Order: sequence, then C-alpha cells, then structure tokens
Amino acid sequence: MRNLRQRQGREPLPLPKIVVSKDGPYLVSGSVPLSVEVITPDKEGYSWDWKQGKKFDTKTKYALCRCGQSKSKPFCDGTHTKVRFEGRVTATRIPFARQAETIDGPTIILSDAENLCAFARFCDPGGKIWSLVKKTDDPKVRELVIREANHCPAGRLVVHDTKTRKEIEHQLPASIAIVEDPLLGCSGPLWVRGGITIETEDGKPYEVRNRVTLCRCGSSSNMPFCNGSHASIKFQDGLLGK
Repeated sequence: MRNLRQRQGREPLPLPKIVVSKDGPYLVSGSVPLSVEVITPDKEGYSWDWKQGKKFDTKTKYALCRCGQSKSKPFCDGTHTKVRFEGRVTATRIPFARQAETIDGPTIILSDAENLCAFARFCDPGGKIWSLVKKTDDPKVRELVIREANHCPAGRLVVHDTKTRKEIEHQLPASIAIVEDPLLGCSGPLWVRGGITIETEDGKPYEVRNRVTLCRCGSSSNMPFCNGSHASIKFQDGLLGK
C-alpha cells in the first residue's frame, strides 16, 4: 500500500500522521492544518456548536505540547524534559466497535465507548442522547441524535441506521483543532479529525478514526487519549485572549 498522496502537478506529500513520542510531544507530519475550535452553548447553556477561532501557520512538520506546561502552547518548547514529564501510553488498541456498548432505538443504534469521553457535553441538549435514541421514530429526535453524536469530538458516540446498519458519520477533513471550552472555563484536548494516523514511537498504530481527542493537559489516565481531566484541573492554555 502506498504511503504517499499524489497531488496533480506536484511532488507527492506524505500522509498526515501523529507520533506520540516517549514522554514528549505529539510529532505531527504531513502538513496538517491547525486551528482553534470553541465550544459554544445554546440559550439554555448546553454545548451546541463549534466556532472556529485562530488558524495557525504551520510547517510540514511540527510538535504539539503533551505535558501541558509549555510556555509556547499549543506547540512544544521542550518543557517536558525540564519537568520530567511521564506520559506513559496506557490506552487500549482494541477497535472502537469492540469497546463500545450499544443502545438500540427505533431507527438509530447508538454505540458508546465511555472511556473515550472528552467531556465536551454535546450529548446533553434535548434530554441526553442515551434517552433520545429510544425516541428516534420521531424524525426531529432522530436528527438531533445524529447531530449530537457527530458533534462529539472524541468519537465516543457513533450512530448507525437500524435498518441498513450503516454508520451515519459526517466525514471531516484531515486537520487538528485546539479545543477551547469557555463555558467550563478551561481549555480542552486536541481534536484530531479526518482519519489521521496516530501511532506510538515504536510504530504501533491506533485504529484510524474520523474523530478522536488527544490529551494535552498531561493528566489523562488513558494516554494518549483525553479522558476529560482538563475539566477537573481547569487546564488553561491562554490562547482564547490572543
């Protein structure tokens, strides 16, 4: 299988990839776009939409902070070596489909891998997605369930059509977003989108997915993935005011 993507009239570019370095940063290659995405609430205060913020000028390769203590966030400045950051990878490589529990609704099947939760809370409006899925014979509720699952940055929640068993997934372009959560008063994880390969330093890959979130506060117990710890420690990167 070729490891290059061909662009007409230009030299082939390497496929986007993120390497989780040992006790160090995320090493990004393949000219992956990087921007800020802000969680915005509805009138009742529930997470409802994403608002794009600052876009970063990046090179073909760059390194993103994983320890949470860089003074150049979101980029690595080498602080992990000074603080002796221990970022041991503990996350399972079991595919999502085998991790997830399922809830059957009239027209939607909801798959839920709770250990991947990044606490973005898009699953809450309208009465929480786990209850709503039982009411998806109502077209409006079905639409809301699909929306909420697809807004989940971590890919914890995935929906399938009950009849066809096909995944209902809005495909995203290959990119990385810096999540900001002003409602909670904290900064969130790296939202990795569009099927970017993520692997550890030894070359072992994780399942390639459309949506995943990587820890950047340094406190997750499910490294390299986010487990919502940024919310409990009120992690701040200082980017929203810039």
